[in-house]
Amino acid sequence: MQKGQIQRSDEEKREEGVAADDMAPKNHQGLIFLAVIVAFLALCVAPLTAELPSSRPRRKTAALKMDEAALYVINEVESEMLLSIMSDHCFQCFPQPVGRIPAGPGPGVPATLGFTVSTQHALILQLNSTPVNTELCRMHFHFGEHGNYSLWVKNLNDLSQVNCTMVTDSEPISSYLPILLAFLVFASLYVLAAIWNSVKGLDAVRNLLLRLGSTMEAERLINSELGSPSRVVESSAESIIPATAGRRLRSLDTFRGLALVVMVFVNYGGGRYWFFRHESWNGLTVADLVFPWFVFIMGTSISLSVNGALCRGAMRSHLLRKVCWRSLQLFLIGVFIINPNYCLGPLSWDSLRIPGVLQRLAFTYLVVAVLDVLVARVHQDSSLTDVWWYPAHDIFLNWPAWICVITMETLWLCLTFTLPVPGCPTGYLGPGGIGDFGQYPDCTGGAAGYIDRWLLGENHIYQTPSSRVVYQTTVPFDPEGVLGSINSVLMAFLGLQAGKVLLHYREQHRQIITRFLVWSFLLGIVSAVLTKCSRNQGYIPVNKNLWSLSYVTTLSCFAFVVLLVVYYIVDVKRWWSGAPFFYPGMNSILVYVGHEVFEDYFPFRWRMANSQSHSEHLAQNLLATSIWVLISYVLYRKKIFWKI
Repeated sequence: MQKGQIQRSDEEKREEGVAADDMAPKNHQGLIFLAVIVAFLALCVAPLTAELPSSRPRRKTAALKMDEAALYVINEVESEMLLSIMSDHCFQCFPQPVGRIPAGPGPGVPATLGFTVSTQHALILQLNSTPVNTELCRMHFHFGEHGNYSLWVKNLNDLSQVNCTMVTDSEPISSYLPILLAFLVFASLYVLAAIWNSVKGLDAVRNLLLRLGSTMEAERLINSELGSPSRVVESSAESIIPATAGRRLRSLDTFRGLALVVMVFVNYGGGRYWFFRHESWNGLTVADLVFPWFVFIMGTSISLSVNGALCRGAMRSHLLRKVCWRSLQLFLIGVFIINPNYCLGPLSWDSLRIPGVLQRLAFTYLVVAVLDVLVARVHQDSSLTDVWWYPAHDIFLNWPAWICVITMETLWLCLTFTLPVPGCPTGYLGPGGIGDFGQYPDCTGGAAGYIDRWLLGENHIYQTPSSRVVYQTTVPFDPEGVLGSINSVLMAFLGLQAGKVLLHYREQHRQIITRFLVWSFLLGIVSAVLTKCSRNQGYIPVNKNLWSLSYVTTLSCFAFVVLLVVYYIVDVKRWWSGAPFFYPGMNSILVYVGHEVFEDYFPFRWRMANSQSHSEHLAQNLLATSIWVLISYVLYRKKIFWKI
């Protein structure tokens, strides 16, 4: 919430798919350019959606920024009062003072003072008399962006009773309209693509396309005989798309690509909408979903790739060296390429952030891949079908790895709830700042924050955590810190278990779907118990900053459901080729590193005409994300894949 004074005056100004195999036929190629077209259309409609006309007269006021509204407190009471405001998302917080409203100069002559308030979440407004500090009224209200509101404070018949009434002077703009328009454009283009695919299925159209294709193929052969310098690419890419029973599971790359595309969109700003940003502390937004899903599908891929390598006769020692080398590369790329902002100057060792997304992936990959290389069985003993535990043999055959992961999780629980933290209560999971009624302002993250500050130093962790927005924290805290890495291992290991299900029940679709549903149900039950089905009242709330145990179980529950749906649609029924998410999923490291490195360069970012417009930010972020989807598609067509 931003605080500022706005003085009322009559002189103030007015506010301002083509797939490569049989599962992805060529008729899906047009879907790849869907996101790019949508982004350009969003650029065209952005100025039209910046503000909706209103039939009500507008109060003249200073220009407002994004997610702000103008509030005027009109005091008809003959005493000074204090206005305090608190966000609805601030758990166990006291309303924070924002300004004093003077008493009316005389009977019938009110005093007026203006404020700028946040519109992201509902607010609690409280008026107290001064100097007695008696609460006069308390109100829960959700302001609309760029709206003008008046809070009338007056005495009724009884002078000892104060009445507070909120009046909307001018209607807010519809800041969510650009999202609706983008969705409608996506849906329309998808319908058009479906109609085109149906038309292409007609005999006459098919014969025409075949004749045209034959003509182009003949021309290509003539050019080849004449020594054309253009590179000839094989028409089939079967060699790069293996899977279970000889074919690669497209659903895994599709799921990975879906998480990656949303991650890129969120990292680029997500149109500056609050639900495309990370939650300030407890709870979930769209931005909090994608990284854990990426970790989950990484674990699934580890299971399949290690099994494939062992089946091909690879030595476990060789695989261990390869895992360690890859983990080291990921860690170094994260520390020295992703974290520093070289546009601000050369690398500074004094303030270099050590944790990060790729660093978290490197540690998680190292632990989970080493466990699977050491424990994985290449061939299944047929005699196991008679044992009582065979229905859960995909778990019991991996029992040494389960013991290791459970031991690590026990360590996380012990450190989180028993480690003494100076000046903080033992087992504290709160945000610090003004949370918990301001009792522990420097205890952000409890043991997790303390370990990072002690082990890495305050200058080498994230300086602007999301908790500062609502809870006004001042202590550095890293959401990719040391302690949370233990739970990311659990997340990837649950993904590894999904891979074991795919391996042990190969081509048994009903068995795979049933086990995914069972895993999702069990993890959902665990989450419900840990959180008591609430945001803040549970034993271990869902918290992305801490990567809490309930956060992992909740997101794993969702991940099993999403993977089940994508697997059924893409690999079982083949209703969808996975485009366009399949293509960035095949080049995930390149897309992630590229979008971080080139984030501030054109065409991914440019100076906007109105930087306080959600529609312009949304258009820019959609275009930037779409370009990376297009780049991944081109690389896929060229058979270029960056593997480390």
